[in-house]
Amino acid sequence: MRQTFIAVSTTAIIMILLLAVYLNPNWFVVLGIVATLTGLGYYDMFQKKHSIMRIYPVFGRLRFLMEELRPKIYQYFIESDIDGRPINRIDRSTIYQRAKQENDTMPFGTQLDVYSEGYEWMCHSIAPKDFKLLDHNPRVMIGNKDCTQPYSCSIYNISAMSYGALSSNAVEAMNAGAKIGGFAHNTGEGGLSPHHLKHGGDVIWQIGTGYFGCRTADGNFSDELFREKAQIPQVKMIEVKISQGAKPGHGGILPASKNTPEIAAIRNIEPNTLVASPPFHKAFSTPRELILFIQRLRNLSGGKPVGFKLCIGHKSEFIAICKAMIELDMYPDFITVDGAEGGTGAAPQEFSNYVGAPLLDGLDFVHNILNGLDIRRHIKLLASGKITSGFHIIRAMALGADACYSARAMMMAVGCIQALLCNTNKCPVGVATQNPKLTVGLVVEDKKTRVANFHRNTVESVVELLGASGLERKENITRSHIYRRISFQSMLTYQEIFPSYKTGSFLQEIPERYKSDFNHATPDHWGHSNIGSWSS
Repeated sequence: MRQTFIAVSTTAIIMILLLAVYLNPNWFVVLGIVATLTGLGYYDMFQKKHSIMRIYPVFGRLRFLMEELRPKIYQYFIESDIDGRPINRIDRSTIYQRAKQENDTMPFGTQLDVYSEGYEWMCHSIAPKDFKLLDHNPRVMIGNKDCTQPYSCSIYNISAMSYGALSSNAVEAMNAGAKIGGFAHNTGEGGLSPHHLKHGGDVIWQIGTGYFGCRTADGNFSDELFREKAQIPQVKMIEVKISQGAKPGHGGILPASKNTPEIAAIRNIEPNTLVASPPFHKAFSTPRELILFIQRLRNLSGGKPVGFKLCIGHKSEFIAICKAMIELDMYPDFITVDGAEGGTGAAPQEFSNYVGAPLLDGLDFVHNILNGLDIRRHIKLLASGKITSGFHIIRAMALGADACYSARAMMMAVGCIQALLCNTNKCPVGVATQNPKLTVGLVVEDKKTRVANFHRNTVESVVELLGASGLERKENITRSHIYRRISFQSMLTYQEIFPSYKTGSFLQEIPERYKSDFNHATPDHWGHSNIGSWSS
């Protein structure tokens, strides 16, 4: 820690100086070494590029030495998830390189095993498009017939991460980066804080089951508090969180150590207590009530786009929501599909590992249902769940996404090193902690530029990939452009793996794979007694 280093180094210099003067002049050699290290430590504390060196002067440099040496044990802990599942080291390195504006090209070809099961690639064209002539800032307009303030959204945005889970400096760096890059910053369910508004970046305000920032004393939704915040000009869209991929069916968790008086005031809760949001919403209890609640929020916000976020579980429940939309002729402006691979700082391992549909399966299902019922035209789809590269964005768009979110990549852009201490309040780089001794390491002015750099370079990679495929617009990407290796001798397109359906075709006949779920879906209750099959 900085204070410890100052105290220890100062005491050591005084003691060694006294030894050199009164005992033996040879101690001056030791004094020179200690003084040099002290000077190096003070440089580390005041430089603004490396969070871990600011917080741990001199000793923090060991991290960079370990990165150079990369012994196997270090690789395991840094490149694996909590349960040992591998994280793509190439994607992580690319995030850092793009954020720092470093060269992200790769020598000696791909480092992936192209013959292994699960390897994916996209088709290129012999007649690619000129990258320079393409739209380098592709966007999507979100807002349907009931929306009076539609929002022009970037295809890549900051996913939901609450102030509380993240430090104030991390939130500010992300929002300032969003302001520079012209993309949106989702608040997470922890409420709309001054740190989300300080730098002027576009905000998507997420409303979770705790209704933080728009709740009454007894935890119910407050129209008045919501209206007050939703009409802030910087708030561009509102997202109702039904569930998230990391812990679907489970409420959000904020450890007591992170629940500071400031955070408690923002959320309208008691400080220094464990905050466990309820797993369900009190404001609605049926699919029909959900759609009416969305219309209510749209009216209270002054006509801004309102949507909902979910991880797909029982398929009949989503179909029930769609039936309610059609009966009421009311539609959310957007739906965010989160995958089970989505991240979080605190969740039971069983929920993270074994509950909810993965992003690709959920996105395919949602797009098929909306398109088959001919209501996709009212609703934009956003995708979230380990989307860290241009290829991931292209892949999501092939399955129907209009735009994407990313959480972990944006955390890495502001300095996350995957220390896996998010839920302990001991994040060593000041990203996921409320400890001021640690947050001081994250310098907003430096990290905001890295967030903007990462966004810009990743979006440009999407445009380059489109051009390489001979496409001029993101709307032209199809499921047939993406291939996946099923075995050493078998490759299938996404169209073969995830068959698509013609617009409105479900109005004539429901496909066999969805019939049982449609039969059990009703707008007036969730109807999850039926367990639908995920097979095709």
